[in-house]
Amino acid sequence: MTDALATLLDFIRYAASRFDEAGLTFGHSHDNALDEATNLVLASLHLPPDLPPAYAQAQLTCAERLRVLTLIERRIAERIPVAYLVGETWFAGLKFKSDARALVPRSPIAELIENGFAPWLDGREVTRALDLCAGSGCIGIAMAVHNPDWQVDLADISEDALALARENIAFQHVEERVRALQSDLFSALTGQRYDVIVSNPPYVTDGEYAAMPGEYAHEPKLGLAAGADGLDLALRILRDAPQHLREDGLLIVEVGESERALTELLPGLPLLWLDFKVGPMGVFLIERAALLEHAAAIHSVAATRA
Repeated sequence: MTDALATLLDFIRYAASRFDEAGLTFGHSHDNALDEATNLVLASLHLPPDLPPAYAQAQLTCAERLRVLTLIERRIAERIPVAYLVGETWFAGLKFKSDARALVPRSPIAELIENGFAPWLDGREVTRALDLCAGSGCIGIAMAVHNPDWQVDLADISEDALALARENIAFQHVEERVRALQSDLFSALTGQRYDVIVSNPPYVTDGEYAAMPGEYAHEPKLGLAAGADGLDLALRILRDAPQHLREDGLLIVEVGESERALTELLPGLPLLWLDFKVGPMGVFLIERAALLEHAAAIHSVAATRA
């Protein structure tokens, strides 16, 4: 049946049809079968995602046909995310290496980075930034690439994830300004202070994790699950961040669907929930001064997670 497939467009259309027929879940950078199919076909052929439409009628060689068809079948049979199948993905306009050592990059924080964190960092001097729970390092590395004057630390508890992050540091040629540190949140960062701390920590609830589709089973559980309400790590970050922020520093954290639980636990905390092109995405911003002002309430709630 696949003998009739010849061009890039043929294989993208075929893959999209197979993906929809198989009932795959699309949650790793794409939300539909056609975009997922386009990503798989182009990346497997080492072609950019913005390939001009004129190439749609380019024909594949026999070896290329076999490679693409093999990956299509693996995506369906094994439910492996495309980024892991092709070994790469894009984030904030940059290509990153991606494999099962860390989550597939997909945070909406990419939009903030590309927009220069405007207007939140407008008029502020930033020289040091921290990507906490860095995983593959995509957030911190993207901050460094988009802000050539910043020094950026990547911190993660997983040495596997940090190994991948170090590969991405070298891949993006930012070795002189970005370093990867093994740390359980802030535990190994004593004395370090930053102008901005950005974190995409685990925030999936235990119930949500148990019900996640097969695609997510290929990602490290350590990077996803965060207790009964998804806030085990976020509360520790809120508690300890003031010690690692400079006087007018900012904390930006993604908690996804755990936004409601957080606002219920700390109703008086002045969290600014950010909007994105697609709408709210469970990402908040808060100033160091506000964290200090509400420290007692934060510490009280965080103490229940000890």
